[in-house]
Amino acid sequence: MKNLLYISILFLTVSCSILKKSSSVNSSFSPAMQELINDGTDEQIMRVFKITDEQDSILLRMQCTDIAKEDLALARKLSSRMLATVQDSLSAGVGIAAPQVGILKNMIIVQRFDKEAFPFETYVNPKIVSYSEEKQPCPEGCLSIPEKQAITQNRAKSIDIEYMTLEGEMISETVSAFTAVVFQHEIDHLNGILFIDHLEEELKE
Repeated sequence: MKNLLYISILFLTVSCSILKKSSSVNSSFSPAMQELINDGTDEQIMRVFKITDEQDSILLRMQCTDIAKEDLALARKLSSRMLATVQDSLSAGVGIAAPQVGILKNMIIVQRFDKEAFPFETYVNPKIVSYSEEKQPCPEGCLSIPEKQAITQNRAKSIDIEYMTLEGEMISETVSAFTAVVFQHEIDHLNGILFIDHLEEELKE
């Protein structure tokens, strides 16, 4: 009887271990990303990656991947920590992308200047499906590029976007003016593109 009880406990322990490992492997977040997100409370800021650091610069140039619906709980925690980071007095900005805190996933936070009270909102797997032909010049800066500001000339004045909310709802909408620039800037980050790249392209034209 004791042997049977021991075997049962051992089986349950092994099963739980396998399930835990399987859950981590199947997540759209790597174990390293999960550890980074969970290494702090929801209100705790994250380190902002900067191009002045060689290793940070390599990560900032990498392509991000989509977040699965099954991982939205973890995405919500990441969102809370990213929000705390972008609103922190030492790194305050109007938007932030997941790779800027070391997470190579398609998620951004944008301050909506086209809405009352200018709220910060989170967008999962955002995509720009169309750009207006009309362009707008706009001053830009970046949390990942210290002490660098410039006016870009080739940002679309209006864009159509698609994204998933943190509750898993799929949304399509049109965004224009300065808020459209913020979206373009942050979505660029998800593709390893920085706003200074646009400045270089403009110089070639």
